[in-house]
Amino acid sequence: MSAAVGFVVAGGRSLRMGRDKALLPWAASTLLDDAIVRLRLVCPDVRILCGPVPRYADRGLPLVTDRIDGAGPLAGLEAALVAAAGRPALVLGVDLPFVTTRTLAFLLGRLDGADAVVPAPEQMPQPLCAAYSASCLPAIQARLAAGERRMTSFWPEVSVRRLASSDFAPFGDPRDLFRNLNTPEDLQRART
Repeated sequence: MSAAVGFVVAGGRSLRMGRDKALLPWAASTLLDDAIVRLRLVCPDVRILCGPVPRYADRGLPLVTDRIDGAGPLAGLEAALVAAAGRPALVLGVDLPFVTTRTLAFLLGRLDGADAVVPAPEQMPQPLCAAYSASCLPAIQARLAAGERRMTSFWPEVSVRRLASSDFAPFGDPRDLFRNLNTPEDLQRART
């Protein structure tokens, strides 16, 4: 399998947070910079999915904008797979600061024999922390053309390997690993 391209998913509007999540202070930098560092340890090629308009050019990484406006994260995944040009895409939501590099490498390692590998601890899929092969692209494009926006809408048409809580035991508690930061309260709890 050719080397995967890593994508930080940073195209959301951060409405519940009230300000741009990607630029929130985290550790010694920001959530965006922290996600970039983790992806770089797994993928030699890292890019930023920045939504409908170019943002974060100051990070010095290639920016990937949505090719379909107003279609949410599914449009971001479509743009990522187009940009990856046949290579697998490893996506990591900017608001998932507890996903370890070992977890990211594990997801990529499970992609053989599946079109997508998605954590689904406690039956809660995490499609913005997942590995996708190029074979997902036609199904995603068909769903977008039909006006669909749900991240899981194309799953019936591809082979999705859903990983359970027990698969992540070596990396920590899945409730912590996949805890995302949507609100100021989430951020405060995560920092403590």
